[in-house]
Amino acid sequence: MSARILIVDDEPPIVDVLAYNLQRENYQVVIARDGEEALAQARRERPDLVILDLMLPKLDGIEVCKALRREGDMPIIMLTARDGEIDRVVGLELGADDYVVKPFSVRELMARVKNVLRRSRTTPQPAEPGQEVIHAGPLRLDAARHQVWWGPVELKLTALEFDLVHILARHAGQLLSREQLLAQVWGYDYYGDLRVVDAAVKRLRAKVRAAAPDAEAITTVRGVGYKLVI
Repeated sequence: MSARILIVDDEPPIVDVLAYNLQRENYQVVIARDGEEALAQARRERPDLVILDLMLPKLDGIEVCKALRREGDMPIIMLTARDGEIDRVVGLELGADDYVVKPFSVRELMARVKNVLRRSRTTPQPAEPGQEVIHAGPLRLDAARHQVWWGPVELKLTALEFDLVHILARHAGQLLSREQLLAQVWGYDYYGDLRVVDAAVKRLRAKVRAAAPDAEAITTVRGVGYKLVI
């Protein structure tokens, strides 16, 4: 079945361009033109991905993003203005998977859509002998089931956060640069900047600390990258 994508934007030309190009790729398209309608459509349609403008009537995109993250791990790509850097960073820290700056390249946006859907639509499989289970200190990761535990506590991660901790766990104790993480988690054809890595690490670190308040799970080497402590 083709993926269902919710477009949330109040500018008709942008909605038309997005809908046309997504439908050409055989995606199902749902449209909302303000924040309140976006939440209603997301709850009713359960889309595979939300493309979310931050400047919306009734309820802005930041509030929509917060509400969606409280309710689940639905993937989100934000659309932001060229000068909306603060909103961009806030949106990433709230849990958006990615962002695209207006005016955007349709080719770039479609690449982002494919990357996010590829990651989020990986189906957990029954465990089989020899399938990858990683132990790194108190962390245990079951790759087949897409499950991660810190000690006895299972971490509730988005697909993006799972892929990030998976790469860190496979290289536990090793420093990985932000560029390496960007390439391996977001994809080799990724056009984005390094702030998406920083924001995702910050969210992952917060979830580990919620499970183990004293844990120093992911250390930062300033200006270089991150490593999983073992």
